[in-house]
Amino acid sequence: MLIGVPKELKKEEYRVAITPAGVRELKRDGHTVLVEEGSGEGSGFPDAAYLEEGAEIVSSGLLYEKAELIIKVKEPLSSEFGLLRDGQALFTYLHLAPNKALTDLLLQKKITAIGYETVERHGGLPLLAPMSEIAGRMAPLVGSFYLQKIHGGTGVLASGVTGVEPARAVILGAGVVGSNAARICVGLGMDTTVMNRGMEKLQKIDDLFQGRVKTRPAERSFIEDILPHADLVIGAALVPGGKTPVLVSKDMLGLMKKGAVIVDVSVDQGGCIETSQPTTHDAPVYRIDGVIHYAVANMPGAYPRTSTLALTNATLPYIRILANKGIRTALSENAELISGLNTAQGKIIHPGLAASLGVTPGILE
Repeated sequence: MLIGVPKELKKEEYRVAITPAGVRELKRDGHTVLVEEGSGEGSGFPDAAYLEEGAEIVSSGLLYEKAELIIKVKEPLSSEFGLLRDGQALFTYLHLAPNKALTDLLLQKKITAIGYETVERHGGLPLLAPMSEIAGRMAPLVGSFYLQKIHGGTGVLASGVTGVEPARAVILGAGVVGSNAARICVGLGMDTTVMNRGMEKLQKIDDLFQGRVKTRPAERSFIEDILPHADLVIGAALVPGGKTPVLVSKDMLGLMKKGAVIVDVSVDQGGCIETSQPTTHDAPVYRIDGVIHYAVANMPGAYPRTSTLALTNATLPYIRILANKGIRTALSENAELISGLNTAQGKIIHPGLAASLGVTPGILE
């Protein structure tokens, strides 16, 4: 199979969808790997390293023209829409629920689009988990940074000091992002509360942290009670394939302290804070009603070496299945890949995406 690895165009995005080691494995399987010039440099992988493993370094235009399977890190941007060919296969983070333009394009061109974030295994999301782990661990760190008074924050030190209370962190969601955020919050010495819809995951948080983290249901009344005391709120909610539910509405923002910080990790699926709008690493924050919002949609891209290695460790086995069996056969035989299928044959296939758009999911024929 001809596999294409384009350079990521999202602002300040330095990750790459395959490493030279991954190229070596695909070449051993008999495949041709086309890598766009400079794709791996941001993650510390120069073109020479790909060439050494047998990749072909090509232009963006030639890559999209020739490749049967496109593998990326982030969703195609509007500048890439014209490069995608009718009937091509795409394997990347898609986050289609809030992105009508890309969804429409994939349907129009009958792209077989598999989203990393919607591949399921044993009830988990194995291709989302590595980046969720990184983003979850980043969230308390960036939040603590913006709590500094020079950045407009409350001026509360995350850990506190002897005789002075630490900052209070509220984490909305108890999945991979939430549990990893809690780990770092506890490590920093913050007074930490995790809130979640559904008690099973809260029970796991209780078991994991042995009382060092408070747990509450993520119901509006409980959220309203805790927001006035929060220095840091981390949005960590997720609906696989669908739009994230809003847990903090604009009117609830008025309950928060001036200088409190929101880090909405879920912004790439619409965000669980109503006032969240995607930002970039070079301009990561904005303020509404005195509350600082950090809403970078590709947080792990700030640490591309770690993120690329973690992501490709998880994605390579699936890429090999797609390439070795062929797209159609792989989807028919592999339940995990079919669970990640968002669009194909001009239809929305994923139930969560279909529900978020108010349509009936199609069936792969």
